[in-house]
Amino acid sequence: MARTPAEKPSDPRSKPDGAERFNEDRATYTVASAQPDLEAGVKAIRETVKTLKPVPGVYRMLDARGDVLYVGKARALKNRVANYAQVQGLTNRLQRMVSQCRAMEIVTTNSEAEALLLEAQLVKRFRPPFNVLLRDDKSFPFILLRTGHDFPRIMKHRGARKAKGNYYGPFASAGSVNTTINALQKLFLLRSCTDSFFSRRDRPCLLYQIKRCSAPCVGRISEADYNALVDQTKDFLSGKSGQVQHDLEQQMRKASEDLDFETAAILRDRLRAATFIQGSQAINAQGVGDADVFALASKVGQVGIQAFFIRGGQNWGHRAIFPTHTRDVEEAKVLSDVILQFYEEVPPPPMVLVDRALPESKLIEQALSELAGRKVVLSVPQRGDRRKLMEQASRNATEALERRMAESGTKAKIQRELAEFLELESVPRRIEVYDNSHIQGTKAVGAMVVAGAEGFLKNQYRKFNIREAQTNDDFGMMREVMRRRFRKLAESEREDSDTSSAADKGTHHDNWPDLVLIDGGKGQMSSVRDTLEELGIEDVPLIAIAKGPHHGREGREVFHFPDGREKTLPTNSPLLFYLQTLRDEVHRYAIGAHRAKRSRAITASPLDEIPGIGPARKRALLLHFGTAGKVRAASLEDLQRAPGVSETVARTVYDFYHAGG
Repeated sequence: MARTPAEKPSDPRSKPDGAERFNEDRATYTVASAQPDLEAGVKAIRETVKTLKPVPGVYRMLDARGDVLYVGKARALKNRVANYAQVQGLTNRLQRMVSQCRAMEIVTTNSEAEALLLEAQLVKRFRPPFNVLLRDDKSFPFILLRTGHDFPRIMKHRGARKAKGNYYGPFASAGSVNTTINALQKLFLLRSCTDSFFSRRDRPCLLYQIKRCSAPCVGRISEADYNALVDQTKDFLSGKSGQVQHDLEQQMRKASEDLDFETAAILRDRLRAATFIQGSQAINAQGVGDADVFALASKVGQVGIQAFFIRGGQNWGHRAIFPTHTRDVEEAKVLSDVILQFYEEVPPPPMVLVDRALPESKLIEQALSELAGRKVVLSVPQRGDRRKLMEQASRNATEALERRMAESGTKAKIQRELAEFLELESVPRRIEVYDNSHIQGTKAVGAMVVAGAEGFLKNQYRKFNIREAQTNDDFGMMREVMRRRFRKLAESEREDSDTSSAADKGTHHDNWPDLVLIDGGKGQMSSVRDTLEELGIEDVPLIAIAKGPHHGREGREVFHFPDGREKTLPTNSPLLFYLQTLRDEVHRYAIGAHRAKRSRAITASPLDEIPGIGPARKRALLLHFGTAGKVRAASLEDLQRAPGVSETVARTVYDFYHAGG
């Protein structure tokens, strides 16, 4: 059941800064909790204006809790912020924002372009409810040609670009990167193994046998010839693919004329790989060079943006972006905000193509140029190949938005059916699903996955290492998980209740579940119900899902209610499919956590328990004595004879095993 968080009175002087408050509380409070008060908001803004000067900078509006409501930039801070005090000229959306504002934080900058970049950075960090936000925070994958080694390595890369080498991207998905790397390995025979694996080889690995590596690790190719392949790879990824293919054709023809048919066959396979990469480009981007393409579509208040990534005249994928908080915001402003946030994670190409004129386009160009360290041009194509590419992006944006709206309508219908079937007061915004995984009670792990209106919230998944429950006690394990999950929430709830007004008593934070779904039957249901009652929690809806009398047959699931009732759904019900998806996801996550724990245990050693013994000394002891048991039985003198083991270390190991003797 959806609830709003309780209001807490606070003293602004005792609060940490807004960023710290965000990190502490943002997961709990997503909407400003204070009662809207336009007069109080205007007063806070006017107090801030008194201290401002007409200089460029960034301002943050804060609510009564110190959470960030909005981040904005200004060429002249004093003038821009003062506009918010003129409420008659504000839209309804901005009036709501001002009514929740209780304080402001200001950062001055050297230029307006610097303010624009800082604004995008802070929006991405704080995710304020009144800013246009990118919904998808996943980082984009790159291909990295890693240098710093005699034989550079080709690999997939995500995250900060700190490693030395050449980066090519972004690619729209990990799948497109993997496919491209596989084809590049066939085309250029570059290694993909780690340096440590490379250094240990004394014979070629399987990749050499299937003609996806030239085996530089065992000297099957000279350093000069390998570097020639590296240069060809760089040319190919930089847009000179036609020249590379022409050179391969010439080499293949010469090998055939020389009757070197084995070499000709290898070159033929490499040409096929080049053709595959070229043929996989579903979008014609010839002559475009390096550019990103953004096109926006809107319908019934919803916005979708299609982004194409073109590098070296090759299409490296496309992604649909669906920003949030776009209602009552001009479409051009939405697009400019999305572009600036997008390039917080991705280096801008020399050209960014958009489907419409953007406000402050010259300023955006300046900001992106500062970000890239070179000139970046923002352009609206009018004719030729670029215009055709933009039309294709616009068509894709419209189709992606229509698909999403159709899916959203279906999801909303399923959510309504879920509330009705499980007899909930309202559609659940947060669903928590629980399961345990173990082998005869060993290495037991509890798992929680979280689902919301937009799907699974993977950044809120949680694992529980079972510590207290007895071996093979599934019910005890579930009780332990519930106690650990809800005890702190219950204590926090009571603390907030003590400081809330009478009207707000009994409300919950936003990370309280509106529905708890348990993978299990009557026993698990009883365990969870009794545990929550012991904690004084009685208003969280509980449902257990079991596979029914024909265990293992999909579609026969039985849903157990806390009062002992049971329900089933038709085998072809979309709601049943949805609930099975939730159950299967927590099952997958629990098994993965259990396997990871078991793998760590397999590779663990009794020597790990000795304080002050690192991997190198542990390895030296095991190499010298053979097993951990022989290390335990060794005398102090024998320990001191082990290579790399000092007298102090030997004494530490001996005392650890013989302290009781």
